[in-house]
Amino acid sequence: MRSLAGHFLRGLLITAPTVITVYVCWLLISTIDGWLGIDIPGAGILVAVTAITLIGMFASNLVTRSLLAWIDRAIEKLPFVRFLYTATKDLLNAFVGERRRFNQPVRVQLGPTPDLFALGFVTASSMEHLGLPGHAAVYMPQSYNFAGQLVLVPSGHVTPLDADSAEVMAFIVSGGVAGGVEAGHAVSGER
Repeated sequence: MRSLAGHFLRGLLITAPTVITVYVCWLLISTIDGWLGIDIPGAGILVAVTAITLIGMFASNLVTRSLLAWIDRAIEKLPFVRFLYTATKDLLNAFVGERRRFNQPVRVQLGPTPDLFALGFVTASSMEHLGLPGHAAVYMPQSYNFAGQLVLVPSGHVTPLDADSAEVMAFIVSGGVAGGVEAGHAVSGER
């Protein structure tokens, strides 16, 4: 009986991620198709990707850039819309824009304990404008979540990591499961 339960759990571990991923993708495709009123599955995604690519291509044009800057200023004058628009714009720029912010992974010493650390990304190396000279702003994403926490810490508690930003982000968001310590190796750092 115990072996049967073990096989079930192993099967669940294999099938659940695939089924959930396929379901979320299908839901996304169906939703976009529904918004665009297209009855061909996946055509809405193709139309959306094409439209976004064309907008990106036209945004390189001087006339289009002026129009986009005018739209940007107009949206930023609207009370609630401004908050949503700028927050979304800043978030996307932080990950994929020209002003990416999550490209400097660091280890942060937590408090006076010399061997207790958190991982994060420096988003501002100086906090003098807030009256905190010698401090840095570090964003620490949460595991299995789209949230995070911004902490202002003494610069001496921040140690840059010689690691790829995307790998560090995957390691944090996965709760330490992706990358890092390989299965079967001791936590003490044995390799």
